[in-house]
Amino acid sequence: MGSVPDRIPVTHVGSLVRPPRLVEFLKLVEAGQPFDGAGYEACLKESIDEVVRQQVEAGVDIVSDGEFSKGRNWAFYIHDRISGISTRDATPEEMKDPMTSAGGGQDMKAFPEFYTEYNRATGLGARLGKRFVVSGPLTYNDASVKRDIATLKSAAGKAKANAAFLPVVAPASALPGAKNDHYPDEKALLFALADCLHQEYQAIVDAGLYVQIDDAFLPYMHERMVPPMSEAQYRQWAQMRIDALNHALRGIPPERSRYHICWGSWNGPHAFDVPLKDIVDLLLQVNVGHYSVEQANPRHEHEWTVWQNIKLPPGKKLIPGVISHATNIVEHPELVAQRLVRLAKIVGRDNVIAGTDCGFAQSPFAKRVHETIMWAKLRSLAEGVRLATTELWDKR
Repeated sequence: MGSVPDRIPVTHVGSLVRPPRLVEFLKLVEAGQPFDGAGYEACLKESIDEVVRQQVEAGVDIVSDGEFSKGRNWAFYIHDRISGISTRDATPEEMKDPMTSAGGGQDMKAFPEFYTEYNRATGLGARLGKRFVVSGPLTYNDASVKRDIATLKSAAGKAKANAAFLPVVAPASALPGAKNDHYPDEKALLFALADCLHQEYQAIVDAGLYVQIDDAFLPYMHERMVPPMSEAQYRQWAQMRIDALNHALRGIPPERSRYHICWGSWNGPHAFDVPLKDIVDLLLQVNVGHYSVEQANPRHEHEWTVWQNIKLPPGKKLIPGVISHATNIVEHPELVAQRLVRLAKIVGRDNVIAGTDCGFAQSPFAKRVHETIMWAKLRSLAEGVRLATTELWDKR
């Protein structure tokens, strides 16, 4: 992916902080209020041109559109592209159910005072209070993705980017806990959803871009389900969604695709995240060529050792997060290099791409770090790659 001679390529997870002028349009779109359509499209294109240029200047080889094209968040944007889905407020009973999109997990129960403040400040609480309903056949409309593809390709060409990717959603994360009022069972619903998502994935790779499948809910649901449910019940739930994702990936060249997981990845305690070692076998079942995993934040950095015991399949690459999205501290380039070198010595220097833990923007309106700090972090990432390259390729 985006190969560069004799060094580790640089990328990130996708979501970047939106500029204020674009945020004003996105607020109107989200609220369903009137807005200047032509002005919005012009602002969107200009913003993507600018953010791609900035990525290249920061040293990023494999760029994205910052997810600026997604009017909603990283996952639920797809509801505007698939018919048959509606949203309503969750009932009090549903708010207590860990299997619905509305229910909270063990982290929220353990730290209620923190989450009361956090949810109010970020708007997360309002999103958790919704329930998705599938009331008719799922049908995909690809008009929006065609626009997204054209805009990113144009911006990447102008900036002379090495390569570009579009992040999209996985079946497990597109309709978490949806109420099924149409399909005969959960499997039928998931595979119908996968058929829709396949069209989006295929359009992206057919256009010469890389497709990234985002799947925060696959790991995150473990802390919501176990307990009260068993480990076996979680794995049964997860396996059905891995199977649906591979159905959506049918015919997609593995070398043109990557799979990103995180543990919900909001900047909170994460005290109950499932260990990577317990789900790495599920991760490696996904038929992609690249696996993007959190390895920088204090809850998951130690898990680089997982790769000492788990062999990366032939032809596959890792995109470890070596920069955190959840702190305003800018990582030192030498720390970035250390993280890359220790992993490269396990899986091979040619099988590592430098990445970030997750997106820098939690939603179109909420950012996890200040925009100026985001760019400093990406520059530090590129500098860390330079230092790691010097060591790994012995360019002294």
